[in-house]
Parts: sequence; C-alpha cells; structure tokens
Amino acid sequence: MRKIPLVAAVLYAAGALAADPVPSAVPAPAATPFKQPDLTRLQTALSGAKPDSIAPTAIPGLYEVVLGGQVLYLSEDGRFAVQGDIVDLGSRANLTDERRGELRGKAIEAVGENNMVVFAPEGPVKHTVTVFTDIDCGYCRKMHSQIADYNKEGIKIRYLWFPREGVGSEAFDKAVAVSCADNRQEAMTRAKRGEKVESKPCDNPVQAQYELGQKLGVRGTPSMILESGEMLPGYVPPTQLAQMLAEDKDKTPKPVAQP
Repeated sequence: MRKIPLVAAVLYAAGALAADPVPSAVPAPAATPFKQPDLTRLQTALSGAKPDSIAPTAIPGLYEVVLGGQVLYLSEDGRFAVQGDIVDLGSRANLTDERRGELRGKAIEAVGENNMVVFAPEGPVKHTVTVFTDIDCGYCRKMHSQIADYNKEGIKIRYLWFPREGVGSEAFDKAVAVSCADNRQEAMTRAKRGEKVESKPCDNPVQAQYELGQKLGVRGTPSMILESGEMLPGYVPPTQLAQMLAEDKDKTPKPVAQP
C-alpha cells in the first residue's frame, strides 16, 4: 500500500520552525490537565520537530497540533494525523479556520510595524490590512497604484515582503533595496512603478518575512491578512475591500486573479 506523506506545507512549517519559529500561540492552560497524545510517530515524520502547542478538541480522543502557522489533528495513540477542517454543525462555525486566523494575527502583530512599509490614511484609521507583496507582481503594482484610494477609504495598508521567486532572486534584491532606503514609502512607490532603487547594505527583514509568509500559507501575491487573521488571496479594489471590511464578512472570499 502506498504511504501518504503529511502535506508539504506542514512539513515546511515544522522544518523552518527550528531556525525561525513563529511566536508561540499556545492556548490558555486548561482548568484541568489533559492526557497528552503520543507524539512519537509525528515527530519521526517531521524529523524531530516539536509542536508549538497541543490541545484537546471538542472531539474526544482528537488533539489539535500547531506547527508554525499550520493546524492538524492527531489521534490520542499518535497513529493517525488528520488534515482538514473541523466544522461545528450547530453554529456552522469553521473551528479550524478560526484557529488559523488567530495564529496568523498573532504572528503578524509580532513582526511590528517598524519592520513593515506602512501607508496610513491622513484621517482616522477604520481598518488595517497587512499585505504580503512582491515588487514585480502585476496585481501588486495595480494595488499599489491605488494606495491613495485605499487610504481615502480609511484603510491602512501594511506591507510585508514575499518575493515569489525566493531568496536571492531579482525581486528579493529589489525588496532589500526598498527596505534599506532612507524613505521606504517613497522607495516602494518608485519600485512598484518599475523604477530602480539604489541598494545599500543594511539589516533587513525580507528573508524573515518571506519565510513567515510560507509558514502562514501564502501561495501568491498580493495576499491580504485582515485584522481577524483571515487571509484574502489576490487583488481586491479599494471600494470593494472597504465594503467587505465594513460588513465584517465571515465567509472566506473566493480566490481572485493573480498574475
């Protein structure tokens, strides 16, 4: 019988965790201690990596295991790992998706705005959206060309780096140049227009943010993380995004175009 490996995203999260862990998202201690599942097989499959947190689920004998930004479930005897969503049919709530959102939100806030390229409204901030971006991505450029319109809607845009071709690529080097610029907002706008930004060495967060995006399940750009931790894949026009945020939609948006 053919063996089915754990999903690649979980394996990556576990492998990268040892070098650059996502900030701990361990739930508050339970009122009474619970029996730990057997982790022997899981840690063997994940080359010895240890979970960020383990907690019992509402399903007897099934435990939530958090690895980086990924969530999976483990039987008490450690023999079976389950990948998928747990849905409460009473409330119709997707418990797994809510948990992923919580993990994303905590990981994003741990980055700190001082390590982001931020474009804020002149007036009150109604919503804050964190965007994983790539300098050369077509829809990322389209989005940034409308940055003033997002700001007019009261939306603060905070950029994190996700050069899709990876570390050492041309897009990666452009991201470093923007991060090291004296005026990162101006440099970002110039780079998004296709203009060259002179590079100078500095300590920068580009690689760390790229790896964070991978752990959190970013697969393309732009990828927006809302204040709830929900991820919106792709470009959404300013007015439509403002409406979505105002209505506080709980359902996962349909994927939209990516270059």
